[in-house]
Amino acid sequence: MDDHELLARLRQSDQAAFDTLFRAWYPALVRFADGMLRDRAAAEEVAQEAMLELWRRREQLDADGSARAYLFQATRNRALNQIRHARVRERGAAQLAPASEAAPSAQARLEEAELERAVRDAVRTLPERCREVFELSRLHGLRYAEIATTLGISVKTVEAQMGKALRVLRARLAPWTGGERPRAP
Repeated sequence: MDDHELLARLRQSDQAAFDTLFRAWYPALVRFADGMLRDRAAAEEVAQEAMLELWRRREQLDADGSARAYLFQATRNRALNQIRHARVRERGAAQLAPASEAAPSAQARLEEAELERAVRDAVRTLPERCREVFELSRLHGLRYAEIATTLGISVKTVEAQMGKALRVLRARLAPWTGGERPRAP
């Protein structure tokens, strides 16, 4: 049975068609949401909500549409909503923190700014491929396999470049991580 036939049966409230769609797409939806949320339990919840919404809206579904497209779009939207809500909660928690935690001392802010600048400068000095791999991993949260696919290189190359990047950064940032501070000239 193809996607269009399943949708037609689903529009007629056919529970067996829904069960077939659920079994076919639920695992892929969980993997997709997990890739966005990095939280398996939340990903399962998002996928379940998308499947439930498919059932609730079954009578309004486009007969020429695709269940797959609908489910992945619904899952994506719900995952993005969860990410937004998490950010709002984090901002709210930061605003509710005691004044001593919310307002670090001028010295702490200065040290943090100095360390951030040192990290940016160290990353900027990495060889181009090394920097690309590092940024895709650490800034964009991609897994090594995803980086390999994106850059058209092997996973082993990603591992080697990441190892090199970390060695270089560790060496360049040693004054900040080892307790020694660089002296002002």
